[in-house]
Amino acid sequence: MTGMTQGSRTLDGKIAVVMGAGGGVGRTTAERFAEEGARVVAADINLEAVKETVRAIEAAGETGLAVACDVSREDDVAAAIAAAVDQFGRIDIIFNNVGIPTPRLGTILEDHTAEDFQRLVAVNFGGVFNGCKQAVLQFKRQGGGGVILNTGSVAGLVAWGGSVYGATKGAVHQLTRAVAIEGAPFNIRANAICPASMPFTGFFTAGGLPDGDEARAQAAKQAAANHPLGRAITAQDCAEAAVYLVSDRAANITGVLLPIDGGYVAR
Repeated sequence: MTGMTQGSRTLDGKIAVVMGAGGGVGRTTAERFAEEGARVVAADINLEAVKETVRAIEAAGETGLAVACDVSREDDVAAAIAAAVDQFGRIDIIFNNVGIPTPRLGTILEDHTAEDFQRLVAVNFGGVFNGCKQAVLQFKRQGGGGVILNTGSVAGLVAWGGSVYGATKGAVHQLTRAVAIEGAPFNIRANAICPASMPFTGFFTAGGLPDGDEARAQAAKQAAANHPLGRAITAQDCAEAAVYLVSDRAANITGVLLPIDGGYVAR
């Protein structure tokens, strides 16, 4: 994190809840939100990991609060938002970022177990549903609108990345658009970022692929070859897009599914 001039920061005075802030896109985005002036409630199922995120935020002179949250449990999500309200008086932004891969990347439809399906739906779609619902309830209670940002995927835009995983992300995309329309009369905006291959965030490893520098380098090379711009997608790429979409600079943008994919879906 690097310092910025106070007056130039795009999220000054905002209160942001970031789900999945213990690592990857969530941590990078939580740090960028704080760098841009937001007070950040960093939530994650791994409390120790999210405490590390908050330590980094505070070390840079910004304000953060760590909370434990399993996004597949609505009570946990409600509690995380309540913690933000208790600490800071309201929320302005929620970033529903938690997502998991199929336990075995490359698994075809018929090889998914019922347990695979239920887990993917509960976390990838259920977690976003819980975050959107509880944020909308809070935005309406406090008045003045608010911003929802969800993490979708290129796999929800095209048939790429696994059938069930892609279906959960397609559901996230449709929910995002529906919330955007329903929320518009209340000045509630909802958008989604849709990343392509991100070999450096731990997502591939969670999907059963080998870990280590050599394996990551090979995965990055393959990912870059799939993207017309020739580069793998990074957590920083996602965080920069997130900062814009949740800021007042995007005040008239809602219902957008933004590919962060090096041109992949434009082919």
